[in-house]
Amino acid sequence: MPKSKFLCVFSLSLLFLVSLACFSAAASSVLDDLRLAGSSFPSVHTKKLIRELNLFPKEEVNVVDGSRVSLMEDPKLVEKRFKFPNLAVPAGISVEDLGHHAGYYKLPNSHDARMFYFFFESRNSKMDPVVIWLTGGPGCSSELALFYENGPFTIADNMSLFWNEYGWDKASNLLYVDQPIGTGFSYISDRRDIRHNEDGVSNDLYDFLQAFFVEHPEFANNDFFITGESYAGHYIPAFATRVHLGNKAKDGIHINLKGFAIGNGLTDPAIQYKAYTDYALDMGVIKKIDYDLINKLVPVCELAIKLCGTDGTISCMASYFVCDTIFGGIMALAGNINYYDIRKKCEGSLCYDFSNMEKFLNKKSVRDALGVGNIDFVSCSTTVYLAMLVDCMRNLEVGIPALLEDGIKLLVYAGEYDLICNWLGNSRWVHAMEWSGQKEFVASSEVPFVVDGLEAGVLKTHGPLGFLKVHDAGHMVPMDQPKAALEMLKRWTKGTLSEVSDSEKLVAEM
Repeated sequence: MPKSKFLCVFSLSLLFLVSLACFSAAASSVLDDLRLAGSSFPSVHTKKLIRELNLFPKEEVNVVDGSRVSLMEDPKLVEKRFKFPNLAVPAGISVEDLGHHAGYYKLPNSHDARMFYFFFESRNSKMDPVVIWLTGGPGCSSELALFYENGPFTIADNMSLFWNEYGWDKASNLLYVDQPIGTGFSYISDRRDIRHNEDGVSNDLYDFLQAFFVEHPEFANNDFFITGESYAGHYIPAFATRVHLGNKAKDGIHINLKGFAIGNGLTDPAIQYKAYTDYALDMGVIKKIDYDLINKLVPVCELAIKLCGTDGTISCMASYFVCDTIFGGIMALAGNINYYDIRKKCEGSLCYDFSNMEKFLNKKSVRDALGVGNIDFVSCSTTVYLAMLVDCMRNLEVGIPALLEDGIKLLVYAGEYDLICNWLGNSRWVHAMEWSGQKEFVASSEVPFVVDGLEAGVLKTHGPLGFLKVHDAGHMVPMDQPKAALEMLKRWTKGTLSEVSDSEKLVAEM
């Protein structure tokens, strides 16, 4: 698109949205009252989000040139078995036995981009399902989950690794991918390879998966599940659709896709943004007078998202600015509350401390073990975040019904104390989704999700669809409730999530 035409479309989109806001005197007044509380410039906002996790990536996106790295031409996928330094391994267990892999994949639909991944073979059985995990952001490395949520180990302050008793590799062959490209150890050498939408993201992941199963044909027939959290509520439905369509078209290796799970995700913004004020009021984050004031912005947000639709356009970027004022207004009134877990406070600019991940992955011994050389580790990329803004307010629910109709399972789960992708908004879009089993799902009863005789959550299911509200958890369920999260994965992948045991019946009766 010529620059002048681009600017014209952008200006008209913004002008129209501003006119909508001005149409209501009440809404205009609210916007004035909250203008300082709402969205800052996205780049400033993104850097603030990263600092709140105590992360300080050296670069804003992982871009390399030929002088910094020897770019691999062939084969497209280069992988090595490895053992992390300072990891205690039982006597007699070799690197081969350990089954830990790290690799780079050269993306075919790129100028020169490499996608980095970890693969951990199951500690239980190679016949376990293959599970891929996608961290959100957009633009945050999946190593956040690897070391702090559901990976095989955790990092101690002295940089030693300890086995995670509840790592998801105890029930699956587990993949972590640094994506979109430019995130984590994944890198580009041409900025034209930065992705801006779900087509680019899901095609990259699909191409990677095809190459991965060529490299590991012994896992190609295993059940395959897609999982992740937060902004992965966008990635996951798009990726699941891409895999399903590839299977139908017999496009390469058949991937045995059985289901996809979204944890505290952003999937249907129109419904989820409207739920912000209801959740905040219900949980005592704001008062009724604040609720009434901020709620006057909701119709403006809803109309802005409607203009955005499902395609990802300039109007979607404009809707981001409009709608984020709702969340910004709530946070201005809430003070230093941790919006990932409203039970907690943020100390200064710090809400979580994930800095050990950066320290560990920047150690020379670790880099040598992984074979990444002097490639930067970009824990969270502001460049990727900004590039995906045109995608942020798209509705990704629209592709899910077709997957359900073909018997592919969906589990949406959410920690009850998360504000930013709260359980209420997620529950509402799941209930509102139109598919052949909608009426039965809505009418189905909630049952307790019991782990070790205790209610760990509340579950609702019908057919291939399930929704689980997890107790005593915030945004990162596997970090807050690791035992319950592992049990959830086990039951869901085995198809027994909705089965009620004798202990669950007893809890329900009590």
